[in-house]
Amino acid sequence: MKAIINGKIILEDSILNNYVLLYNHKIIDIVKKDEFRQLSGVKKVIDAKGNFVSPGLIDLHIHGSAGFDTMDATFEAIKSISKSIAKTGVTSFLPTTMTMSKEDIKIALENIRECMHKKLDGAKILGAHLEGPFISKKYRGAQNEKYIIKPEYKMVEPYLDILKIITFAPEEDENSIFIESMQRHKNIKLAIGHTGATFEQALKAIDDGVDYVTHTFNAMTGLHHRNPGVMGAVFSRDIFCELIADKIHVHKGFFQAFISINKKELVILITDSMRAGCMPCGEYELGGKKVIVDKESAKLEDGTLAGSILKLNEAVRNIRDYTDYKINEIINMASLNPARAIGVDDQLGSIQKGKIADLVIFDESMNVISTIIDGNIVYEVNTNEDYLC
Repeated sequence: MKAIINGKIILEDSILNNYVLLYNHKIIDIVKKDEFRQLSGVKKVIDAKGNFVSPGLIDLHIHGSAGFDTMDATFEAIKSISKSIAKTGVTSFLPTTMTMSKEDIKIALENIRECMHKKLDGAKILGAHLEGPFISKKYRGAQNEKYIIKPEYKMVEPYLDILKIITFAPEEDENSIFIESMQRHKNIKLAIGHTGATFEQALKAIDDGVDYVTHTFNAMTGLHHRNPGVMGAVFSRDIFCELIADKIHVHKGFFQAFISINKKELVILITDSMRAGCMPCGEYELGGKKVIVDKESAKLEDGTLAGSILKLNEAVRNIRDYTDYKINEIINMASLNPARAIGVDDQLGSIQKGKIADLVIFDESMNVISTIIDGNIVYEVNTNEDYLC
């Protein structure tokens, strides 16, 4: 048995002080300090020194980090991404694909499947997020137009065991055939994204069973009082919504309103990070396209945003700094909410007796001090390392 002492333990609905967290592979219990002194059998004690003890963060939309991308389709790439994002407090994630050739996507998905059964030394893979190629050409963003196709059940059928989210443009799904074919697979979220759908088309898709939105606001029809678009449909229903809270993809002044309108239980903080995450500024590649990375953003040569270089702990910090939500409510947006969205909240997403011991120790600025996965420390801060531009 192991213990974390002197920490502010972040629960789903509160923060505990003067309590001790006991765990092995799973969380054993949370006891008062006085009770802990009477316990025997504790083999290791971690002193949180007054810092936050949080459930591990879950990133449901991340293309890459540390110079690697999911579409590299190698064990080295996935392992490097996994190890890198553990330093940002992420304990599990969905490697996310890009709009490339069917063969490239197939190879990437097969690699993800293989990596799920290998030791990564960092964040765990929970499955895959297929972003593209079933998207709108007009709202493709940084995705490659050459490889965009209509939604096709036959293409995803071999990967139903690992797919957790499929991003698609509902207006490209003729007669809602794709939505209908996916209704047999309730464990896979269909996500509206990279879409030119009208208000009516988006609303119909949601009412037909789509209950997730990919990087909300970005690469979709916006809200206008005479033409409500996708965002009007999203605000009309209860639906999980991703948010890239880097203050670039969505203005920081709208964080509060968006969360209030959409409901704090349905907002999911993501990074949409590309291979330049945790790397110096410079030139990189995304989906075969050149990307220019500075201290704040990643853009194609024409200025189009190309994913982000956001870290998930930074997203938590940004929401804390620009809203009045409590820290436990914000942590839920990066842990419990994503766990609920893909149906793993019985094991992950919150500090609760019996759940897997995926934990993070943060300081007041949400800098990561230690990351624990399956009860084992996979990262401890080294002040000599600098992963920022």
